[in-house]
Amino acid sequence: QGVLVPGLGTFAVVHEQINGTEDVYVVRRPVFQLDMDMSCLQELVFPTVMTPGDVKIMPLDYWWLSQTNSLPPDVVRGCVEETILLYSFQLRDRQRPAFAFENVGILSCQDNVLCMKFHCSCIVELQSQDTWVALLLT
Repeated sequence: QGVLVPGLGTFAVVHEQINGTEDVYVVRRPVFQLDMDMSCLQELVFPTVMTPGDVKIMPLDYWWLSQTNSLPPDVVRGCVEETILLYSFQLRDRQRPAFAFENVGILSCQDNVLCMKFHCSCIVELQSQDTWVALLLT
């Protein structure tokens, strides 16, 4: 399953089969597919990540987010939209702030490369086995 954050991109979990020398590993790993206004990304390079077609993509659940912080869903939606807008303006102005997602990872720009770096704890939480393979791949 994946989650679409409008104006930013899609977070998803993909299953990947890795052939080792003696074993075949199937790992679940997080991916992020950037979906921002291209005018914000001038001079930036970003990895092309495609979410597989069989992954169900859901919209961001503002009601659920509102339950975690006691704010009304429309306020949460406004905060998310304004934060993404601010981030895109900063990128357009050649500022390179990091965008942190609690318990998930950090969207950062280094040497004009914009990429999502997932926290090890996020990757480990997705795995029931073969954790080290997933960590190496991500």
